[in-house]
Amino acid sequence: MALNLGFVVGILGVVILSHAAYSTVQYRGLLKIMEEEFSGPPLNVVVELLLGLVLCMWAALTVPGTFLSIHPHSEENRIVSLPANLDFMIFNHRARVFPVEMDLKLKH
Repeated sequence: MALNLGFVVGILGVVILSHAAYSTVQYRGLLKIMEEEFSGPPLNVVVELLLGLVLCMWAALTVPGTFLSIHPHSEENRIVSLPANLDFMIFNHRARVFPVEMDLKLKH
């Protein structure tokens, strides 16, 4: 099983975010022992959070693959390229209980 670079970077980002969370909990415990108020996480935890966020976002954008066109007349459209799947299109759904024309007017 070969792991591509985006997947490894995503795992690394999650590990960094987990370490930042653990460091924050450990820091708060230390502050409770010293009886001080928590004013925010230390700078190294903030840097870890930002680095983990960037790595996870980069992995989320690269791992799924290429974006496909959403235009209806595109050659990459699934319905155009796979006409055998038209048997699975269902038009008998719950919308049939609503009237075709709804002349609802707001009363003031």
